[in-house]
Amino acid sequence: MALSARLEIRQGQGLVITPQLQQAIKLLQLSNLELEAFVETELERNPLLQRDERDAEPDRENEAEPAADTSTDRVSDATAAADLDARPDEVSPGERATGDAPGEGADAGGGVDWSRAGNGGGFDGDGEGFEGAMTREKTLPEHLYDQLAVAGLPATETAAAQVLIDAVDEGGYLRADLVETAERLGCEVALLEKVLATLQGFEPTGVFARDVRECLMLQLKERDRFDPLMEKLLDNLELLARRDMAGLRRVCGCDDEDLRDMVAELRALTPRPGSAFGGEPAPPVVPDVFVREGLGGLWHVELNGDTLPKLLVDQRYHARVSAGARTDQDKAFVADCVASASWLLKSLDQRAKTILKVASEIVRQQDGFLAFGVEHLRPLNLKTVADAIGMHESTVSRVTSSKYVATPRGVFEMKFFFTSSIASSSGGEAHSAESVRHKIRQLIDAERREEDVHSDDRIVDILKEAGVDIARRTVAKYREALRIPSSVERKRMMKETA
Repeated sequence: MALSARLEIRQGQGLVITPQLQQAIKLLQLSNLELEAFVETELERNPLLQRDERDAEPDRENEAEPAADTSTDRVSDATAAADLDARPDEVSPGERATGDAPGEGADAGGGVDWSRAGNGGGFDGDGEGFEGAMTREKTLPEHLYDQLAVAGLPATETAAAQVLIDAVDEGGYLRADLVETAERLGCEVALLEKVLATLQGFEPTGVFARDVRECLMLQLKERDRFDPLMEKLLDNLELLARRDMAGLRRVCGCDDEDLRDMVAELRALTPRPGSAFGGEPAPPVVPDVFVREGLGGLWHVELNGDTLPKLLVDQRYHARVSAGARTDQDKAFVADCVASASWLLKSLDQRAKTILKVASEIVRQQDGFLAFGVEHLRPLNLKTVADAIGMHESTVSRVTSSKYVATPRGVFEMKFFFTSSIASSSGGEAHSAESVRHKIRQLIDAERREEDVHSDDRIVDILKEAGVDIARRTVAKYREALRIPSSVERKRMMKETA
């Protein structure tokens, strides 16, 4: 067979992710701190890109002219509708995932205390990577969140636990008042006390204590050494700090030997259990979105302009360097700088609009939480939000990563508002996982005789009759998470107590 050279033309389709599109995706998932660092790098790299300081220095406004398309070449404050084309949204109570644009309403109401701080996070597919995450030392919040993930708490308690974890300082102490936190979350103090009791069982022992006495007490209880004498010693730590051994012997009612042993036990404990973990203290979270209650029960949603980089293309400097470019290499460099700067500004503008759009939909879906508290969190997943606003799930996932929303109930990461759900067997509205757990507990609590004990299969049938489409393994998982024995064990317990 003879070999010969020939030209052929073939037509085909393929998905190509350009460098510009990769940059836009990366910007979408960056936190505001990571975005600021990225922008600083671009300002150093691109001589035609500069900060827009015209609002701060009006007399220098004419020194740098924006690019021709000012609607996309400049990103400014979120409240400047002409620049972002995204004025603050008004979300009314009861609105759900209909896909409609947010309605207009009255201005926001009074001031809100944005005092709560949380822990930051990374973004999918970028950042330090797997190797960096495995080699660096784990922080205390990460260690606590890992334990919370396997604790099996109901959805309401998990949400409350996240708030308490965010209130733990670098030493491991809880710096939040339960009464004030309960008022902010719209829940009972008893719920927070129950959650706190669970969290105080996390490692390291002594974490979530509210003072030194409670921290030492938790560690002594874990060692089974918290007896009445030790309790009296903890009640009089100020005497120990003054080395008043005579006073300690008197209040504790013990001799010198017992007192020396107890003091030695205290000195073997750790007054700052969180100090064993790496990482610097997490900086206060700066919210990306503000949610305020307006007139008529509307929710006012707007971007935080302080987190949005204000950039522009220096057209005057561009004209100067373009005129001085002599070689093709110089001209190509200038053209590349202009294209790169223009694309960055457009990407930042699109990022701001997308964040506002996703945040507005989340507020519509979770208006019950904002109005009534944590027990009214609705089942919500990425697909629901994505379908409502006409975006892909991956886009919503990137937007909600490391983005924070400041609400009248505190500052929460956007992912906080996504809770699991159980489908309805009748095709109606889905049931939240928390409500299904509550129904399972009610069924089991109603068992009075051995004949009344329900197997997991029987619970599945009862729930399906009530309109809950659930699998047997899910019932077993929820029952175990509630620390409820199996039907066989419950029957045996009833026989023993009969």
